[in-house]
Amino acid sequence: MSETTAAPLQYRFDGPEDAPVLILGPSLGTTWHMWDRQIPELVKQWRIFRYDLPGHGGAPAHPALSVADVTARLLATLNGLGVQRFGYAGCALGGAVGIELALRHPERLASLGLIAASPRFGTADEFRQRGVVVRTNGLDPIARTSPERWFTGGFAAAQPAITEWAVQMVRTTDPGCYIAACEALATFDVRSELGRVGVPTLVLVGSEDQVTGPAEARTLVAGIPDARLAVVPGASHLVPVEQPAAVTDLLVRHFSTAWQPAFDASTGQLTAVAMSPMSPLRPVPVAPLPVAPLAEIAPPVAPPEPEGGTDRYDVGIKIRREVLGDAHVDRALSMADDFSGDFQEFITRYSWGEIWDRPGLDRRTRSCITISALVAGGHLDALAAHTRAALRNGLTPAEIKEVLLQSAVYCGVPAASSAFTVAQQIIQEETTPQG
Repeated sequence: MSETTAAPLQYRFDGPEDAPVLILGPSLGTTWHMWDRQIPELVKQWRIFRYDLPGHGGAPAHPALSVADVTARLLATLNGLGVQRFGYAGCALGGAVGIELALRHPERLASLGLIAASPRFGTADEFRQRGVVVRTNGLDPIARTSPERWFTGGFAAAQPAITEWAVQMVRTTDPGCYIAACEALATFDVRSELGRVGVPTLVLVGSEDQVTGPAEARTLVAGIPDARLAVVPGASHLVPVEQPAAVTDLLVRHFSTAWQPAFDASTGQLTAVAMSPMSPLRPVPVAPLPVAPLAEIAPPVAPPEPEGGTDRYDVGIKIRREVLGDAHVDRALSMADDFSGDFQEFITRYSWGEIWDRPGLDRRTRSCITISALVAGGHLDALAAHTRAALRNGLTPAEIKEVLLQSAVYCGVPAASSAFTVAQQIIQEETTPQG
């Protein structure tokens, strides 16, 4: 994975230059073409701005490791274009960017649409494990199973051209940027902050979405003060592709009736505009997606300043979860009692909050050292956890093998033999694509 550098967002405009700007944000593994079928109708009222995630759709491969990073790059790109205020609709990861805008930059946002979105996408462990699969096997396993996650079975069977288009979108994504986007979703959790979203919000979801379905949509509606729910029948995760006419109609009605007036800096208040009631929608047949024109590339923008904590326990628990996974840490903490609780706090604060947070070595190197030390000490239980951690920290199975071979020379063949048995099982579990 390449380092995050000053990187542009790839973007394009459609529609009249003097119209209000409406931004459409893409899902993980897709490009701005997922919105092609919405454009002809939306450009009648808005100037549409679409962007690609880093490494998607031929965009420069500068990975963004957090939703906040993607959001900062988007705002810097818009600043360079002179776009200050806009409506925003985003799908899945694009929806997470929309929530981030509403929470951190409410003065920029006139109205919000969240499609197939969630305040927390699955679990951090699930997305980090997906990153391990991609690092080990490439994107082909993810690409081949994308239609199952994105579309209903009937749509996939009836629309083979669109299904193949979806597979190719994923295959042509930069693997390092895809892994970084998985990390961004792994760390995204705004469940406790939804009450601070002060912009009129449409929450839209496909009735058959098995990724971020109606349950997640209802969580958003329950938490956001001025939110309305629209469930589109006969659609799965990529509902703008599967039911384009229904989604277009909902977006037009929402952004036509809930375009909030400008943020009042003197009072710090946002005054919402009431939304019109929504009528039930029926599934709409679709045709293959049209070909879109070439992209415009924005000038480079500076990366955001990293955020950091000062309390060593808070820093430690964050790093411990990122490296070992939520399931492992939750299990360890749940077993703590009056006897062992102090030890759990000790290792969280000093091992993870102090040593693992030191800038002198990256996490890949620390994983190599940790595996070698555990082999030398014969600590096979801990070796299993740290083999899994090494994969999440960016080591490949081939690199872990080299660490164990090196350990065989300096720690002894019997110790390395036992370590190979443990590591082999963990690697098979972590790198096998899930059905």
